[in-house]
Amino acid sequence: MTAEGSELLDRAKTWLAEDPDPETREELAKLIEAGETGDLSALRERFSGTLQFGTAGLRGELGAGPMRMNRAVVVRAAAGLAGYLKAKGQDQGGEREGLSGEGGGERRAGGLVVIGYDARHKSADFARDTAAVMVGAGLRAAVLPRPLPTPVLAFAVRHLGAVAGVEVTASHNPPRDNGYKVYLGDGSQIVPPADAEIAAEIDAVASLHDVPRPDSGWEILDDSVLEAYLARTDAVLAAGSPRTARTVYTAMHGVGRDTLLAAFARAGFPEPVLVTEQAEPDPDFPTVAFPNPEEPGAMDLSFATARALPEAPDLIIANDPDADRCAVAVPDRGDWRMLRGDEVGALLAAHLVKRGVTGDATVLAESIVSSSLLGRIAEAASLPYEETLTGFKWIARVEGLRYGYEEALGYCVDPEGVRDKDGITAALLVAELASELKEQGRTLLDALDDLALAHGLHATDQLSVRVEDLSVIADAMRRLREAPPAELAGLAVTAAEDLSRGASQGGEREALSGQGGGGRRAGLPPTDGLRYTLDGARVIVRPSGTEPKLKCYLEVVVPVADEAGLEAARARGAELLTAIKRDLAAAAGI
Repeated sequence: MTAEGSELLDRAKTWLAEDPDPETREELAKLIEAGETGDLSALRERFSGTLQFGTAGLRGELGAGPMRMNRAVVVRAAAGLAGYLKAKGQDQGGEREGLSGEGGGERRAGGLVVIGYDARHKSADFARDTAAVMVGAGLRAAVLPRPLPTPVLAFAVRHLGAVAGVEVTASHNPPRDNGYKVYLGDGSQIVPPADAEIAAEIDAVASLHDVPRPDSGWEILDDSVLEAYLARTDAVLAAGSPRTARTVYTAMHGVGRDTLLAAFARAGFPEPVLVTEQAEPDPDFPTVAFPNPEEPGAMDLSFATARALPEAPDLIIANDPDADRCAVAVPDRGDWRMLRGDEVGALLAAHLVKRGVTGDATVLAESIVSSSLLGRIAEAASLPYEETLTGFKWIARVEGLRYGYEEALGYCVDPEGVRDKDGITAALLVAELASELKEQGRTLLDALDDLALAHGLHATDQLSVRVEDLSVIADAMRRLREAPPAELAGLAVTAAEDLSRGASQGGEREALSGQGGGGRRAGLPPTDGLRYTLDGARVIVRPSGTEPKLKCYLEVVVPVADEAGLEAARARGAELLTAIKRDLAAAAGI
């Protein structure tokens, strides 16, 4: 046995002695036994580092060891969060009395951490462990009454005056994954330097035996927090707006069904027709390869349900498993077409602008990987517009935010209520827009044509490569940095930016339209990514922060003179996107 092997086995045995979960202890014991006979490969993988906070907190495959999601990792994460809160003096209260009610009253000792969870494997265990750690650290903890959508947790943080929130979820990741999102007291997800400071507190946990975890002392909330969230959804819709759109809905085996149905009933929409095969929460996600509406095949049962109805519905709406994302499909030439996130993002923005944006919150915002069309909409309406780094942890922090979206099916339509993406309120707003158009004998596709005629056809697509070996992503990024393409699809690359050095905001809008737009130019913090500006096109390449994927975001803008030119513009846009994907894949070696 080499010194490296002996040291690895010692670390694994130390971890085993602290692991509170019988399942992962049994798993790790077998790996140690294999290691003692010479097979150290699995142990090396599990102990090659520790899970780190990414775009959406911790996320990873369930299993034993510091590179997996398990109770030992969660206890350390919770202890790190508690240590951070105490170091910031946020363990002395500040939340309102009456957690289950409307709040108000005097401040109470012990800052509140509110905890939510989805229906994945181990989610309830991770939530309970988090609550125990918070109580053991002298904070107060309140757990949502059952698996509920992530937006309900984000809402609860602000509604209850909590100093932090935790949502146990892996969102749309494969069944074998779970995750841990952390929200601070403003209701938005953590960003630097908080993530690094929490990580330092996690590293300072010498042993789990040093982390007090009482068996009780936290509160299980009742449904009044959910009722308060549902009451808040009323603010999303315009008073007296039509509510006639008929919908097919899938929860994608997640936790969105009951909350969405309650919100739709409260608003007065027709009751959505459920995709029954996917209606119940199921952590194994048996009908889909990946429980993400964007993945090929994930929407097939929704389409089949819509086709089988005697009268075609107006919309198909899908949430991802924790219901913070919203997918939309519409009838198109006798079948169904799923709209891209950029299309829905632009439609909702235009709808809100048409309704009138007033008050202090007037900014339209998106991440840099989303379509530049939002900037055009903001410019035409004389509204401020801002770009951020990828992730709603950045979008939600935009000062004066009225509406924000990201192309990956995330929409923040009520920032005062939920400072994060929210698939429930987004679904309500889509249904309202579809109802208004229906009253006029029009559809969402007609509204998209209106935007193309006003601002040019903004066609977007994505080249996404899932890998088993993360070095494939690192090698592709290295190739592109060392030898950036001179042209893509026959279009010259006029600017190549390495976003790891920071970047200006709005530059690609100028190249796309030549008009500049209303974006702010204060600059963006460094991030691992590349941005190529072409004549009438833009490409951004970055590693995913939530999955083992290399993601390439493509946009082309094709001018449209009149309605007769729409079909040709769509064909040209599709042709350019296909060619850009081909050439970019070749340049990246993927």
